[in-house]
Amino acid sequence: MSKLFRYLKPFTVMIVAAVALLFVQAMCDLGLPNYMSDIVNVGIQNSGIDHASPDILSKNGMQLMQLFMNEKEIALVEDAYTSEISERRDSLSDEVQNTTQTVELRDVSNEQREDLDSAFGSATTRMLTFLNSMGTEANTTQSEANMENIDMEEIYKMLPMLAAIPQEQRVPQTQSSDLEASLSTQTASVMTSLFYQELGMDLDEIQMQYILSTGLKMLGISLLGVIAAVSVGFLASRIGAGFARGLRKDLFEKVESFSAKEFDRFSSSSLITRTTNDITQVQMVIILGIRMLAYAPIMGIGGLIMIMGKNTSMTWTLAVALVLLFALIGVIMKVAMPRFRIMQKLIDRINLVARENLSGLLVVRAFGSQEFEKNRFDQANRDLTANSLFVNRVITVMMPAMMLIMNTLTLLIVWVGGHQIADANMMVGDLMAFIQYAMQIIMAFLMISMIFIMVPRASACAQRINEVLQTKPSIEDPLEPKPFQENMRGVVEFKDVSFRYDNADEYVISHVSFTAKPGETVAFIGSTGSGKSTLINLIPRFYDVSEGAILVNGVDVREVKQHDLHEQIGYVAQKGILMSGTIAENIAYGNPNADLSEIKQFAQIAQAEEFIESKENGYQDLIAQGGANVSGGQKQRLSIARALATKAPIYIFDDSFSALDFKTDAKLRNALHENLSDATLLIVAQRVSTIMHADQILVLDEGKVVGKGTHEELLKTCPTYYEIASSQLSKEEL
Repeated sequence: MSKLFRYLKPFTVMIVAAVALLFVQAMCDLGLPNYMSDIVNVGIQNSGIDHASPDILSKNGMQLMQLFMNEKEIALVEDAYTSEISERRDSLSDEVQNTTQTVELRDVSNEQREDLDSAFGSATTRMLTFLNSMGTEANTTQSEANMENIDMEEIYKMLPMLAAIPQEQRVPQTQSSDLEASLSTQTASVMTSLFYQELGMDLDEIQMQYILSTGLKMLGISLLGVIAAVSVGFLASRIGAGFARGLRKDLFEKVESFSAKEFDRFSSSSLITRTTNDITQVQMVIILGIRMLAYAPIMGIGGLIMIMGKNTSMTWTLAVALVLLFALIGVIMKVAMPRFRIMQKLIDRINLVARENLSGLLVVRAFGSQEFEKNRFDQANRDLTANSLFVNRVITVMMPAMMLIMNTLTLLIVWVGGHQIADANMMVGDLMAFIQYAMQIIMAFLMISMIFIMVPRASACAQRINEVLQTKPSIEDPLEPKPFQENMRGVVEFKDVSFRYDNADEYVISHVSFTAKPGETVAFIGSTGSGKSTLINLIPRFYDVSEGAILVNGVDVREVKQHDLHEQIGYVAQKGILMSGTIAENIAYGNPNADLSEIKQFAQIAQAEEFIESKENGYQDLIAQGGANVSGGQKQRLSIARALATKAPIYIFDDSFSALDFKTDAKLRNALHENLSDATLLIVAQRVSTIMHADQILVLDEGKVVGKGTHEELLKTCPTYYEIASSQLSKEEL
């Protein structure tokens, strides 16, 4: 599949932009649980007070807190707070302003504020521990619910006594853990609310403002995440569609460059499947890969980092879930992967059967084989259905199993986290954030697993596509093509030409030599399988000769460009194939610049004018796909008119008169003789009457020329030709 990545090169900028947007989306998604945790922990539990260090407090409150701080913390606090009056004091009631002295926080950096929060948190914990150890009646406890009932006036009365106690008793030298520091900070936030309440500040308003501001931040982040997700979806779709367009274009152009040898290797149904279904599968993986493969690792790694920052004592629950998830994915990949690999072959098979039935519908009906063909299609359909159902059932099991793992993980986290909250080792908001991060991590690994499940099928499709793209056509243009010799325009010469198919032991054509000049008609006749069509198909290089050489306009056909060679030839295939479109468009297919008058002239020469004008819309009448709405004779005449439109010096008619009645055949040959008197005509025919007036007739038998000459000469010198002629003509006609 990596060999097809070159088709993504034009979209490098878009891919980089998509990855950047995915990073933005992931960061938004990872940030939301933290804000939700803040709303619960701070907005609800702490009344919207998001710092343990107060913005303003009374001098008594500051004195109380400093009694339980060490020297470093005291220095930090004294440097950060001032007695100068600012706008904060103006928000207090007149009574408080007149009766209470306050200190206010200066403008500090985020790092300084964190240090202050830690200092006030430690001081609050020490104070509550010390007061509890004293057995004071001040209703002090480390329980946040009971802290709200603390009587600050009673505490302030104890300040002289507390100041008299040695500092080493009030401030023990102990090192707290990160969790204890976090809980201390939360407890100090409750203490800060008491300081605010003492100053008469509206705690409900503080709480509401915090919840609204945090909620607006979440809304903004969510909108940014949505915009990023929509933009990534748009870019991924554009990249996938552009990738498929370029790949499909190159694949079609590659198929057009194939010779008949390559078409013998790849069936038409397989080429159609590779151009459509296979490319679609790769396109889907490209789109999902851009949207998931970059997003999922960011979410998974980011979620793990966030969880490690929240609570490390519960990460084992996530580890258990991930082990179960990987085991589930491993089983599914082991079971489903082999079926993915054969999916495309089964699609090839059903396309082959359907195409054969559609193209050979009349034959099927004529032989009464509808039931046989129904059974054949039904078997191919059942094989594909059974394989698809098996794969889909296996994949379907994945989602319920994933939901079971995620719901079980949620229950386990709630059960373990509930006990930790009861033991005051965890906060409710952190538990909720932990659950969300755990779900994000599980979903990230699920996305990665889905990609890995889809990649093998897409890889098989990519391999099939690359197989076509890497196939080197057996017939290619020369590196230094030669020009045609104008003085030999229309001359076709076979020089001891022999041909055999690859891996074949016997030659299909053996040592054929002849020359056809402008104004001459050279005909080929012989029994079925004698090599007539193979012989003339060597001229336009549908196959290359095995031995000898074919010269057109004095130059070996292998030494000129195929496009230039084909411009010298008006070709009518043995099986007339028409394109969907109007009659005029089909005739002009040989000369896109032909006007309606020229088109009518070519149709008149090909004896097609009468039946065309009898149609309701004349030359604008539509031809159905494959020419299904015209007869075999009409199809042949339109094919001849299309070849005449090329105005080429050489015309090849490969048994192109077989569906014409004798009268039309004669009129067509006379018209060709009158209008193409200066062209070289090469005619393959089964009927002697079609070629008996040719300038030169080659009689083929098992790929060898057993007779060459005019009709009269061959009747005398070639027993094979005489046998063919006598079986078709009366003695008088001979």
